[in-house]
Amino acid sequence: MVVFANNVGSDGLIFARLSTDVHPRCTDHDVPRADGVGPVVPGGQVGHGDVPWSTVIAPWLIWSRPGSAASSLPDFRSSPGDDGPMAGPEVRRRPFVLLSVAVSVDGAMDDAGAERLVLSGAADLDRVDEVRAGCDAILVGAETLRRDDPRLLVRSARRRADRVSRGLPEHPLKVTVTGSGDLDPELRFWHHGGDKLVLTTDGAVARVRGTLGDFADVAGTGPEVDWGRALDLLGERGIGRLLVEGGGRVHTQLLALDLADELHLAVAPLLVGQAGAARFLYPADYPGGPAARMRLLEARAVGEIALLRYAPKDRR
Repeated sequence: MVVFANNVGSDGLIFARLSTDVHPRCTDHDVPRADGVGPVVPGGQVGHGDVPWSTVIAPWLIWSRPGSAASSLPDFRSSPGDDGPMAGPEVRRRPFVLLSVAVSVDGAMDDAGAERLVLSGAADLDRVDEVRAGCDAILVGAETLRRDDPRLLVRSARRRADRVSRGLPEHPLKVTVTGSGDLDPELRFWHHGGDKLVLTTDGAVARVRGTLGDFADVAGTGPEVDWGRALDLLGERGIGRLLVEGGGRVHTQLLALDLADELHLAVAPLLVGQAGAARFLYPADYPGGPAARMRLLEARAVGEIALLRYAPKDRR
């Protein structure tokens, strides 16, 4: 018996199809072009709300947030009356992937200056802190580490205490992804918060371990950075909800590979206007092409910021 349900962003049961063979036409020093992102399977299309489910061709992944109603549901891979476990590829659990970014009105994440341009106001920074507190892991690319040197912590003492009261660590797992293995052990990222994990290529694992020592666990994803394998590894570690905070090439690849479940786009009332400014997204072959419209989940003001929440996998 197999059960299908709509994608749920905040709680409960989530079904997400395996990545299809759509690959971005973009490169990054730390997240190389995904020319061979593991074995791919035929993709299916699915609707939400009043849109009927279309024929499903691909295997589906089942995930439930601990403590949610879905966590008490039976294992759908087999049930009374079935001949046995569901046929086909092994069902793997991957985290719910939430992309979060603040941009100017003209789509820049930063200006071209040496100092970081702060786009969000106090109210939006507090919102992001709440989102962080509700996630199991926070991921950024190594390029973002080198440029911004973020700590990636839950700042609110109340939210940290709430996490501890629920049997969670004070801070989510901190994750970075690098293809080159070029990481600076002096960055603040390694010296604040709880556990850290580096996902890299198999060939760079020894180098990263030699550089970081006990600062972080290190895992290889294959000959190249393989986002599907990276999500599998996080799922195996019990990560149910993954917050991705950049950079632009990481966001680009996850969206192009159809691996992002939700997007939080915070638009600041600024115009950067600089050609060298870091961009939110880069050219890529996004699923559905230029005419595919993502479903809008929410639009609201957070102080002077406009917050837009989208479901990238729900395109029409």
